[in-house]
Amino acid sequence: MAVTLDQTIAQKQHTLLSRLFANQTFWVVIAVILACLFLSFATDSFATSKNLFNITRNVTFVAIVALGMTFVIITGGIDLSVGSVLCLCSMVLAVTMHAGYSIEIGILATIVTALAIGAFNGVLIAYLGFPPFVVTLGMLSVARSLAMVASNNTVVFQFGPDHQKLLALGGGAWLFGIANPVLYMIILALITGFILRWTKFGRHIFAIGGNEHAATLTGVPVKQIKVAVYMISALSAGLAGIIQTGWLGAVTTNLGTGMELQVIAATVIGGANLAGGVGTALGAIVGAALIEVIRNSLGLLGINAFWQGTFIGGAIILAVLFDRVRNFRRSD
Repeated sequence: MAVTLDQTIAQKQHTLLSRLFANQTFWVVIAVILACLFLSFATDSFATSKNLFNITRNVTFVAIVALGMTFVIITGGIDLSVGSVLCLCSMVLAVTMHAGYSIEIGILATIVTALAIGAFNGVLIAYLGFPPFVVTLGMLSVARSLAMVASNNTVVFQFGPDHQKLLALGGGAWLFGIANPVLYMIILALITGFILRWTKFGRHIFAIGGNEHAATLTGVPVKQIKVAVYMISALSAGLAGIIQTGWLGAVTTNLGTGMELQVIAATVIGGANLAGGVGTALGAIVGAALIEVIRNSLGLLGINAFWQGTFIGGAIILAVLFDRVRNFRRSD
């Protein structure tokens, strides 16, 4: 039977709508919009420029680290050390600048530290076969301990001759009044999206997450790419540490505590699959946005802040449940 042009267009539109409705990131975006609308009417302070500025700025730190975590989760791995790595990198920056070195030297030392940690994790996981959970859990403790050693477990709030430059880097708003951390997040999200969608490296990452054995047989350098993704994850934590140090104007050894849960939650809520093979930069951003809106709403609605973990944990379970239902329907 011949298919008319109208039928072909209708079928294509139906397919696009079906794909959109089956996309977890789409529903998270809807949830963020609905939550913002509800809070705008339910409270007098949510829609104020100051609160929205704080939300957009706060979400960037989790989002930036979540972008790096996305690479790891797509390969089927996990990185539990990102919160402690952020703390250590922030402390390396602070201590280096406090000693009188320039901001450039401080940032270089921070990036080298992050890459070294990521490479260490990646080599143990890729070449020695250690479980990612065990390696990164161990690094969570090691990095936090090194941060205490570097600062003698004290607060560092003087950053030497380039003190004001660092504060402007993390706390300024150089373009159209948009907070600098938000600009960095957008740039890094665009880079991440480009790498995952348009590069051979990105295709290899998805191949490893989809079927590591098959990827190896087809010539994908699995071990090298695994090392690279853990370096990217640590680097994203290091960059977030640089930005957050400039924003806070001080570094303590409890910085980033528990951040790994929020980061993993952001990626999973945004549509990444802990089994590997699925994940997007946009998903990491909107997942982080939903978490921050939830956190912000608790105080505005007069709900005890201790409920934050319950809401975030529940959101993770719902996200995984959504993914399981979707896979079940596909298998049918």
